[in-house]
Formats: sequence, structure tokens, C-alpha cells
Amino acid sequence: MTTIHNESFADLEPETLYALLRLRIDVFVVEQKAAYPELDGRDLEPGTRHLWVTAGDPTRPLSYLRLLAEPDGTMRIGRVVTAQEARGAGLAKRLVLAALEVDPSAPTVLDAQSYLVGFYGALGFTPVGPEYVDEDGIPHVPMRRPAKS
Repeated sequence: MTTIHNESFADLEPETLYALLRLRIDVFVVEQKAAYPELDGRDLEPGTRHLWVTAGDPTRPLSYLRLLAEPDGTMRIGRVVTAQEARGAGLAKRLVLAALEVDPSAPTVLDAQSYLVGFYGALGFTPVGPEYVDEDGIPHVPMRRPAKS
């Protein structure tokens, strides 16, 4: 049985925060070989929500995403990551759907790794700009999902 957690930075227990950051670094920096500033300061913003899935131990995340409240009123999904041993179980999809319910009246944006455009498209996101390559050479596509009416 899995559980979805949704907390602000201030409410995160130190052990949980450590585990979430470790998962992000293990996948984005180590596995994807992308040496970039993973800790960008946005985790601390008051409107930021951290969502993750566990199976029992809340300090052992299987999948995670960060939801930011942007100044223009949109919500931004980012840092979507799933531990290697938990991939293929639909956990990222569950997290994205949970994130969309945090503020359904706001449109939601994200920058999808290009190979995931179909995944996000199935969740109601559409490309809103051309593909670009980030500083680590990973192709991305900006996407948007309208607010729920």
C-alpha cells in the first residue's frame, strides 16, 4: 500500500527532507549525469509543496515532485522523479494528478523532458513552445494544462 504525502518545506522532518533531496540528486545528478545546481532555493518558497509517494516508511520516497506557486498565478510542476526500483508502477502519474488537485483553479506548467511529452499529454498538458536543450544537454518541451473549469 502506498501513501501520497504533501507538505511545505517548513513541515518536512529533517530525515524526510534528506531522503527527498537524495532521491533527486541520485537520479538527476548521478544517473542522468547532469551537474547543475539541484538546490536552487525554490524548495524554501512559502507556496512550494513537496509531494512524494511512500510504501510504509515516510522517509523512504519512491517518487517525488515539487509544485511551485509562480508569481503569475500558475502552478509549476518540476523535479518529477521516481526511484529506479519503483519505475513502471504509475507513481509519477499519481503524483502529477495529486499536484493538479492542489489548486485546480490555476493553470499548471512544466518543462517535460522530451521523451515524456506523451506521458504529460495524456494528463492534459499540451506543448506551448519549441523543444529546447537545457544546460546539461537534455531536450525539454515547455507544456501547459489549463485550469479546471
